[in-house]
Amino acid sequence: MTTESRNDRAFRPLNIAVLTVSDTRGLSDDRSGDLLVERVRDSGHQLFDRQIVRDDKYAIRAAVSAWIADPACQAVISTGGTGLTGRDGTPEALRPLFDKEIEGFGEVFRWLSWQTIGTSTVQSRATAGVANGTYLFVLPGSTSACRDAWDQIIRAQLDFRTGPCNMVELMPRLNEQ
Repeated sequence: MTTESRNDRAFRPLNIAVLTVSDTRGLSDDRSGDLLVERVRDSGHQLFDRQIVRDDKYAIRAAVSAWIADPACQAVISTGGTGLTGRDGTPEALRPLFDKEIEGFGEVFRWLSWQTIGTSTVQSRATAGVANGTYLFVLPGSTSACRDAWDQIIRAQLDFRTGPCNMVELMPRLNEQ
């Protein structure tokens, strides 16, 4: 099944923040962060902010909490810290912030990954959620994982023209009580 573009709608650029979680990367060698920034801009969205934080759940949570507290930030994409090692804690850092988890994102991501990395996809803890009306996407640190997630899932869901439905059209209702 493929998505379709709805030509009766105009594109709505979003403000998207990119967070790299790493103890070893800086701006000069953050290939996954670079790829996501490039994809965000090439798709017509605005880069809200970009940060690199260490593999520490409180540093991760602090950066993302500041973004979700700002109504101008509409989505956050993190890369890194989703593996199985003791230092990988991005899902644990961000899940407490979720108002709702988007289970289907992780399911579809692993299904797509299966096609390229086979059973290694069981090691992925990619996830997504909504926090204070802001979409959070939690991706692995590899550039190929970031490319697959953006190109095959996130780009279409953050495009108001995507049919039959997309996440942008839900944004006005995310904080309903």
